[in-house]
Amino acid sequence: MTAQTLPARADAAQLPLASAGARRLFVVASGLLLLLGLSWMSLFVGSGDISAGTVSDTLSRWAAGDLPVGARNTTELLILERRLPRTVLAIVVGAALGLAGVLMQALTRNPLADPGLLGVNAGAYAAVVLGSAAMGVTIGLAHVWLAIAGALITAVAVYVIGTSGYSGSRSAKLILTGVAIGAVLSGLSYAVTLAMPTVFDRVRFWSAGSLQGRSWDELNAVLPFMILGALIAALLPRALNALSLGDDAAIALGARPGRTRVAGLAAVTLLCGAATAAAGPLSFIGLMVPHALRMLLGPDHRWLIPLSLLAAPALVLAADILARLVVDSELPAGVVTAFLGAPVLILLTRRRAVRAL
Repeated sequence: MTAQTLPARADAAQLPLASAGARRLFVVASGLLLLLGLSWMSLFVGSGDISAGTVSDTLSRWAAGDLPVGARNTTELLILERRLPRTVLAIVVGAALGLAGVLMQALTRNPLADPGLLGVNAGAYAAVVLGSAAMGVTIGLAHVWLAIAGALITAVAVYVIGTSGYSGSRSAKLILTGVAIGAVLSGLSYAVTLAMPTVFDRVRFWSAGSLQGRSWDELNAVLPFMILGALIAALLPRALNALSLGDDAAIALGARPGRTRVAGLAAVTLLCGAATAAAGPLSFIGLMVPHALRMLLGPDHRWLIPLSLLAAPALVLAADILARLVVDSELPAGVVTAFLGAPVLILLTRRRAVRAL
Protein backbone atom coordinates (compact mmCIF):
# COMPACT_ATOMS: atom_id res chain seq x y z
CA MET A 1 0.00 0.00 0.00
CA THR A 2 2.86 2.30 0.80
CA ALA A 3 4.48 1.57 -2.54
CA GLN A 4 1.29 2.62 -4.28
CA THR A 5 0.88 5.93 -2.46
CA LEU A 6 4.45 7.23 -2.83
CA PRO A 7 4.30 7.76 -6.62
CA ALA A 8 0.98 9.55 -6.25
CA ARG A 9 2.51 11.94 -3.74
CA ALA A 10 5.54 12.51 -5.95
CA ASP A 11 3.31 13.27 -8.94
CA ALA A 12 1.31 15.72 -6.85
CA ALA A 13 4.49 17.46 -5.77
CA GLN A 14 5.63 17.80 -9.37
CA LEU A 15 2.38 19.35 -10.61
CA PRO A 16 3.13 22.91 -9.38
CA LEU A 17 6.60 22.74 -10.97
CA ALA A 18 5.15 21.54 -14.28
CA SER A 19 2.48 24.23 -14.14
CA ALA A 20 5.09 26.94 -13.46
CA GLY A 21 7.26 25.70 -16.32
CA ALA A 22 4.31 25.69 -18.73
CA ARG A 23 3.35 29.21 -17.67
CA ARG A 24 6.88 30.49 -18.19
CA LEU A 25 7.06 28.87 -21.62
CA PHE A 26 3.73 30.43 -22.55
CA VAL A 27 4.83 33.88 -21.35
CA VAL A 28 8.11 33.65 -23.28
CA ALA A 29 6.40 32.54 -26.50
CA SER A 30 3.65 35.17 -26.17
CA GLY A 31 6.14 37.93 -25.42
CA LEU A 32 8.33 37.01 -28.37
CA LEU A 33 5.38 36.88 -30.79
CA LEU A 34 4.02 40.17 -29.46
CA LEU A 35 7.39 41.89 -29.81
CA LEU A 36 7.86 40.63 -33.36
CA GLY A 37 4.35 41.66 -34.34
CA LEU A 38 4.66 45.15 -32.89
CA SER A 39 8.10 45.61 -34.47
CA TRP A 40 6.71 44.70 -37.87
CA MET A 41 3.68 46.96 -37.36
CA SER A 42 5.89 49.87 -36.37
CA LEU A 43 7.56 49.80 -39.78
CA PHE A 44 4.22 50.31 -41.54
CA VAL A 45 2.93 53.21 -39.42
CA GLY A 46 4.21 56.75 -39.81
CA SER A 47 4.20 59.94 -41.78
CA GLY A 48 3.96 59.75 -45.52
CA ASP A 49 1.45 57.84 -47.62
CA ILE A 50 3.51 54.67 -48.06
CA SER A 51 1.77 51.42 -48.88
CA ALA A 52 2.49 48.17 -47.08
CA GLY A 53 3.76 46.65 -50.31
CA THR A 54 6.29 49.44 -50.79
CA VAL A 55 7.54 49.03 -47.22
CA SER A 56 7.89 45.25 -47.59
CA ASP A 57 9.66 45.58 -50.94
CA THR A 58 12.06 48.22 -49.63
CA LEU A 59 12.94 46.18 -46.55
CA SER A 60 13.46 43.04 -48.65
CA ARG A 61 15.77 44.82 -51.07
CA TRP A 62 17.65 46.47 -48.20
CA ALA A 63 18.13 43.11 -46.45
CA ALA A 64 19.43 41.63 -49.72
CA GLY A 65 21.90 44.50 -50.15
CA ASP A 66 20.25 45.88 -53.30
CA LEU A 67 19.78 49.43 -51.93
CA PRO A 68 23.11 51.28 -51.71
CA VAL A 69 23.04 54.52 -49.72
CA GLY A 70 23.61 56.82 -52.67
CA ALA A 71 20.84 55.32 -54.79
CA ARG A 72 17.88 55.62 -52.39
CA ASN A 73 14.85 57.76 -53.20
CA THR A 74 12.81 59.77 -50.70
CA THR A 75 10.45 56.91 -49.84
CA GLU A 76 13.30 54.49 -49.26
CA LEU A 77 15.14 57.01 -47.10
CA LEU A 78 12.01 57.57 -45.02
CA ILE A 79 11.65 53.84 -44.39
CA LEU A 80 15.30 52.97 -43.85
CA GLU A 81 16.57 56.14 -42.17
CA ARG A 82 13.55 57.02 -40.04
CA ARG A 83 11.10 54.17 -39.45
CA LEU A 84 13.63 51.36 -39.14
CA PRO A 85 16.01 53.07 -36.66
CA ARG A 86 13.01 54.40 -34.74
CA THR A 87 11.72 50.84 -34.32
CA VAL A 88 15.11 49.47 -33.28
CA LEU A 89 15.62 52.37 -30.87
CA ALA A 90 12.20 51.74 -29.28
CA ILE A 91 13.24 48.14 -28.67
CA VAL A 92 16.59 48.95 -27.04
CA VAL A 93 15.18 51.87 -25.02
CA GLY A 94 12.35 49.69 -23.75
CA ALA A 95 14.77 46.91 -22.85
CA ALA A 96 16.99 49.37 -20.96
CA LEU A 97 14.12 50.84 -18.97
CA GLY A 98 12.62 47.43 -18.22
CA LEU A 99 15.94 46.11 -16.93
CA ALA A 100 16.48 49.25 -14.87
CA GLY A 101 13.05 48.86 -13.30
CA VAL A 102 13.69 45.24 -12.32
CA LEU A 103 17.04 46.18 -10.77
CA MET A 104 15.68 49.21 -8.95
CA GLN A 105 12.79 47.30 -7.40
CA ALA A 106 15.11 44.48 -6.35
CA LEU A 107 17.72 46.79 -4.83
CA THR A 108 15.14 48.76 -2.83
CA ARG A 109 12.83 45.78 -2.19
CA ASN A 110 9.91 47.99 -3.15
CA PRO A 111 7.49 47.36 -6.07
CA LEU A 112 6.88 51.11 -6.35
CA ALA A 113 10.53 51.81 -7.08
CA ASP A 114 11.14 53.13 -10.56
CA PRO A 115 14.04 55.06 -12.10
CA GLY A 116 11.63 57.92 -12.71
CA LEU A 117 10.26 57.93 -9.17
CA LEU A 118 13.78 57.82 -7.75
CA GLY A 119 14.84 60.87 -9.74
CA VAL A 120 17.32 59.14 -12.05
CA ASN A 121 15.53 60.24 -15.22
CA ALA A 122 15.17 63.77 -13.86
CA GLY A 123 18.91 63.88 -13.20
CA ALA A 124 19.71 62.79 -16.74
CA TYR A 125 17.23 65.29 -18.15
CA ALA A 126 18.60 68.16 -16.04
CA ALA A 127 22.16 67.39 -17.11
CA VAL A 128 21.18 67.45 -20.78
CA VAL A 129 19.27 70.71 -20.39
CA LEU A 130 22.12 72.39 -18.56
CA GLY A 131 24.60 71.07 -21.11
CA SER A 132 22.45 72.39 -23.94
CA ALA A 133 22.25 75.77 -22.25
CA ALA A 134 25.96 76.05 -21.49
CA MET A 135 27.55 74.29 -24.46
CA GLY A 136 24.84 73.97 -27.09
CA VAL A 137 24.97 70.16 -26.88
CA THR A 138 22.57 68.24 -29.11
CA ILE A 139 21.84 64.53 -29.52
CA GLY A 140 25.11 62.68 -29.90
CA LEU A 141 27.98 61.27 -27.87
CA ALA A 142 28.40 64.37 -25.67
CA HIS A 143 24.66 64.34 -25.07
CA VAL A 144 24.85 60.72 -23.88
CA TRP A 145 27.77 61.42 -21.55
CA LEU A 146 25.87 64.30 -19.97
CA ALA A 147 22.77 62.16 -19.43
CA ILE A 148 24.77 59.33 -17.85
CA ALA A 149 26.68 61.74 -15.61
CA GLY A 150 23.43 63.34 -14.46
CA ALA A 151 21.85 59.95 -13.82
CA LEU A 152 24.89 58.78 -11.84
CA ILE A 153 25.09 61.88 -9.63
CA THR A 154 21.36 61.73 -8.91
CA ALA A 155 21.36 58.00 -8.17
CA VAL A 156 24.27 58.32 -5.75
CA ALA A 157 22.68 61.32 -4.03
CA VAL A 158 19.32 59.59 -3.63
CA TYR A 159 20.91 56.40 -2.31
CA VAL A 160 23.20 58.18 0.18
CA ILE A 161 20.46 60.44 1.53
CA GLY A 162 17.76 57.77 1.46
CA THR A 163 19.81 55.19 3.39
CA SER A 164 21.34 57.49 6.00
CA GLY A 165 20.04 58.57 9.35
CA TYR A 166 17.26 56.99 11.41
CA SER A 167 15.41 54.12 9.67
CA GLY A 168 17.84 54.44 6.80
CA SER A 169 17.01 51.01 5.43
CA ARG A 170 13.35 51.77 4.72
CA SER A 171 12.60 51.73 1.03
CA ALA A 172 9.87 54.35 1.52
CA LYS A 173 12.59 56.82 2.49
CA LEU A 174 14.36 56.17 -0.81
CA ILE A 175 11.14 56.84 -2.70
CA LEU A 176 10.51 60.11 -0.86
CA THR A 177 14.11 61.21 -1.35
CA GLY A 178 13.96 60.42 -5.05
CA VAL A 179 10.69 62.26 -5.54
CA ALA A 180 12.04 65.32 -3.72
CA ILE A 181 15.33 65.44 -5.64
CA GLY A 182 13.55 64.72 -8.91
CA ALA A 183 11.13 67.58 -8.29
CA VAL A 184 13.99 70.00 -7.62
CA LEU A 185 15.86 68.93 -10.76
CA SER A 186 12.71 69.07 -12.88
CA GLY A 187 11.98 72.57 -11.63
CA LEU A 188 15.54 73.64 -12.46
CA SER A 189 15.23 72.18 -15.95
CA TYR A 190 11.93 73.92 -16.62
CA ALA A 191 13.34 77.22 -15.36
CA VAL A 192 16.28 76.97 -17.77
CA THR A 193 14.11 76.06 -20.76
CA LEU A 194 11.66 78.89 -20.05
CA ALA A 195 14.43 81.44 -19.58
CA MET A 196 16.31 80.35 -22.74
CA PRO A 197 14.02 79.83 -25.74
CA THR A 198 16.83 78.34 -27.84
CA VAL A 199 17.30 75.54 -25.31
CA PHE A 200 13.54 75.01 -25.22
CA ASP A 201 13.41 74.65 -29.00
CA ARG A 202 16.30 72.20 -28.90
CA VAL A 203 14.80 69.86 -26.29
CA ARG A 204 11.03 70.41 -26.39
CA PHE A 205 10.15 67.23 -28.33
CA TRP A 206 12.80 65.16 -26.61
CA SER A 207 11.77 66.34 -23.12
CA ALA A 208 8.28 64.83 -23.48
CA GLY A 209 9.73 61.41 -24.26
CA SER A 210 9.60 61.01 -28.01
CA LEU A 211 11.17 58.76 -30.65
CA GLN A 212 10.18 61.06 -33.48
CA GLY A 213 12.98 61.99 -35.87
CA ARG A 214 15.52 59.58 -34.38
CA SER A 215 18.14 58.09 -36.70
CA TRP A 216 20.98 55.57 -36.62
CA ASP A 217 23.28 58.21 -35.11
CA GLU A 218 21.32 58.32 -31.85
CA LEU A 219 21.18 54.53 -31.72
CA ASN A 220 24.92 54.16 -32.28
CA ALA A 221 25.64 56.74 -29.58
CA VAL A 222 23.65 55.03 -26.81
CA LEU A 223 23.95 51.35 -27.72
CA PRO A 224 27.39 50.69 -26.11
CA PHE A 225 26.19 52.04 -22.75
CA MET A 226 23.01 49.97 -22.89
CA ILE A 227 24.94 46.81 -23.74
CA LEU A 228 27.33 47.37 -20.83
CA GLY A 229 24.43 47.97 -18.44
CA ALA A 230 22.65 44.85 -19.70
CA LEU A 231 25.79 42.74 -19.24
CA ILE A 232 26.10 43.90 -15.63
CA ALA A 233 22.41 43.12 -15.05
CA ALA A 234 22.89 39.63 -16.52
CA LEU A 235 25.42 38.85 -13.77
CA LEU A 236 23.09 39.77 -10.88
CA PRO A 237 20.00 37.47 -10.85
CA ARG A 238 21.24 35.07 -8.16
CA ALA A 239 22.60 37.90 -6.01
CA LEU A 240 19.28 39.76 -6.31
CA ASN A 241 17.36 36.64 -5.30
CA ALA A 242 19.52 36.39 -2.20
CA LEU A 243 19.18 40.12 -1.49
CA SER A 244 15.38 39.83 -1.57
CA LEU A 245 15.62 37.69 1.60
CA GLY A 246 17.33 40.50 3.51
CA ASP A 247 20.96 41.45 4.03
CA ASP A 248 21.59 38.93 6.82
CA ALA A 249 20.16 36.03 4.84
CA ALA A 250 22.03 37.16 1.72
CA ILE A 251 25.35 37.18 3.59
CA ALA A 252 24.58 33.74 5.02
CA LEU A 253 24.01 32.47 1.47
CA GLY A 254 27.38 33.80 0.34
CA ALA A 255 26.17 36.97 -1.40
CA ARG A 256 27.68 40.41 -0.90
CA PRO A 257 24.85 42.96 -0.58
CA GLY A 258 27.14 45.99 -0.80
CA ARG A 259 28.80 44.84 -3.98
CA THR A 260 25.42 43.85 -5.45
CA ARG A 261 23.97 47.31 -4.77
CA VAL A 262 26.96 49.07 -6.30
CA ALA A 263 26.82 46.91 -9.43
CA GLY A 264 23.06 47.33 -9.68
CA LEU A 265 23.35 51.09 -9.26
CA ALA A 266 25.96 51.22 -12.03
CA ALA A 267 23.73 49.21 -14.35
CA VAL A 268 20.70 51.39 -13.62
CA THR A 269 22.75 54.52 -14.26
CA LEU A 270 24.05 53.27 -17.61
CA LEU A 271 20.66 51.99 -18.76
CA CYS A 272 18.59 55.00 -17.68
CA GLY A 273 21.15 57.57 -18.73
CA ALA A 274 21.44 56.13 -22.23
CA ALA A 275 17.69 55.57 -22.61
CA THR A 276 16.90 59.11 -21.47
CA ALA A 277 19.53 60.57 -23.77
CA ALA A 278 18.04 58.77 -26.76
CA ALA A 279 14.30 59.11 -26.18
CA GLY A 280 13.81 61.58 -23.36
CA PRO A 281 12.29 60.79 -19.95
CA LEU A 282 9.80 57.97 -20.67
CA SER A 283 7.91 57.37 -17.43
CA PHE A 284 6.38 54.27 -15.80
CA ILE A 285 8.03 51.68 -18.09
CA GLY A 286 10.27 50.46 -15.29
CA LEU A 287 7.31 50.40 -12.91
CA MET A 288 4.72 48.50 -14.95
CA VAL A 289 6.80 45.80 -16.60
CA PRO A 290 8.56 44.27 -13.54
CA HIS A 291 5.33 44.25 -11.55
CA ALA A 292 3.39 42.53 -14.35
CA LEU A 293 6.11 39.92 -14.82
CA ARG A 294 6.29 39.31 -11.08
CA MET A 295 2.56 38.61 -10.97
CA LEU A 296 2.86 36.15 -13.87
CA LEU A 297 6.12 34.38 -13.02
CA GLY A 298 6.93 35.06 -9.39
CA PRO A 299 9.93 36.84 -7.84
CA ASP A 300 12.75 34.83 -9.43
CA HIS A 301 15.10 37.31 -11.08
CA ARG A 302 16.57 34.59 -13.28
CA TRP A 303 13.30 34.94 -15.21
CA LEU A 304 12.40 38.57 -14.52
CA ILE A 305 15.60 40.00 -15.99
CA PRO A 306 15.57 38.19 -19.38
CA LEU A 307 11.81 38.49 -19.85
CA SER A 308 11.92 42.23 -19.22
CA LEU A 309 13.88 42.33 -22.50
CA LEU A 310 10.70 41.20 -24.25
CA ALA A 311 7.93 42.86 -22.27
CA ALA A 312 9.34 46.38 -21.91
CA PRO A 313 10.22 46.84 -25.62
CA ALA A 314 6.74 45.60 -26.53
CA LEU A 315 5.22 48.24 -24.25
CA VAL A 316 7.36 51.04 -25.68
CA LEU A 317 6.57 49.96 -29.26
CA ALA A 318 2.85 49.83 -28.48
CA ALA A 319 2.98 53.31 -26.93
CA ASP A 320 4.92 54.68 -29.90
CA ILE A 321 2.48 53.18 -32.40
CA LEU A 322 -0.49 54.58 -30.48
CA ALA A 323 1.21 57.97 -30.36
CA ARG A 324 1.36 57.97 -34.15
CA LEU A 325 -2.27 56.93 -34.58
CA VAL A 326 -4.17 58.91 -31.93
CA VAL A 327 -3.79 62.35 -33.52
CA ASP A 328 -2.66 63.52 -36.93
CA SER A 329 0.28 65.53 -35.61
CA GLU A 330 1.60 62.63 -33.45
CA LEU A 331 1.80 62.60 -29.67
CA PRO A 332 5.07 62.01 -27.84
CA ALA A 333 5.35 58.40 -26.70
CA GLY A 334 5.98 59.64 -23.15
CA VAL A 335 2.46 61.04 -23.00
CA VAL A 336 1.01 57.63 -23.87
CA THR A 337 3.14 55.80 -21.29
CA ALA A 338 2.06 58.32 -18.66
CA PHE A 339 -1.61 57.66 -19.42
CA LEU A 340 -0.97 53.92 -19.16
CA GLY A 341 1.25 54.10 -16.09
CA ALA A 342 -0.74 56.42 -13.83
CA PRO A 343 -3.62 53.93 -13.27
CA VAL A 344 -1.08 51.17 -12.58
CA LEU A 345 0.64 53.30 -9.95
CA ILE A 346 -2.71 54.05 -8.27
CA LEU A 347 -3.54 50.33 -8.26
CA LEU A 348 -0.19 49.45 -6.71
CA THR A 349 -0.52 51.99 -3.91
CA ARG A 350 -3.94 50.56 -2.98
CA ARG A 351 -2.78 46.92 -2.77
CA ARG A 352 -1.33 46.04 0.61
CA ALA A 353 0.09 42.72 -0.59
CA VAL A 354 2.73 44.33 -2.81
CA ARG A 355 4.11 47.02 -0.55
CA ALA A 356 7.33 45.12 0.04
CA LEU A 357 9.38 42.53 -1.81
